[in-house]
Amino acid sequence: MMDQQGEFKGKVCVTGASGYLASWLVKRLLLSGYQVRGTVRDPGNHGKLKHLWQLEGAKERLELVKAELMEEGSFDEAIMGCEGVEILDPAIKGTRNVLNSCKKNPSLNRVVLTSSSTALRTRVDFDSKVPLDESSWSSEDYCQELKVTKKHEDITDVEIGLKQITDVNVVPIDCAHGRYLCSSFVLGNNDLVSILAKRYPSLPVPERFEQLDGPDFEFNTSKL
Repeated sequence: MMDQQGEFKGKVCVTGASGYLASWLVKRLLLSGYQVRGTVRDPGNHGKLKHLWQLEGAKERLELVKAELMEEGSFDEAIMGCEGVEILDPAIKGTRNVLNSCKKNPSLNRVVLTSSSTALRTRVDFDSKVPLDESSWSSEDYCQELKVTKKHEDITDVEIGLKQITDVNVVPIDCAHGRYLCSSFVLGNNDLVSILAKRYPSLPVPERFEQLDGPDFEFNTSKL
């Protein structure tokens, strides 16, 4: 398929396509002229998928297929023939299953995995004067202590990068590689509830949260 500039727009697979962030990504990809193959648990659930089929370009370039993150090999058919894969907020095992399917697709050029900033800020030993960047990682031991996550092995089979959901153009950029920190600023819980309480006075929003001990931090997004 050619866009208005005569450039070919390939096919991108988006996992968990019916989710909130994934739906926005599907929308941006369709508007940019891509063919989108979205994975969902039940393609026949028209009520849950109605918002996707109402997107501009969906009838012409959207395909929804069944896939389960926790089933090994479930993504083989969905990923085959795609040039890019977007993995949004998966479990560790689910990530491995998708990446194993990616390795079977010879036409795949790029894999993009999104993650929470928790992946780099859950630790207590960093210097609050040095902003966190792509080289920062959360402490697995501290996560264990907080019961945030279970012990797992690093995934090194396929290049993994973070992407900014609002800019799907990062997919075909050849120089994009590794991690990208896309959180533009740090908003504390108390600041957040203060904003929400003022904006939605009718909702039972707490005034403050119990303050947890921990260093302050900022983000360095200069790479992005």
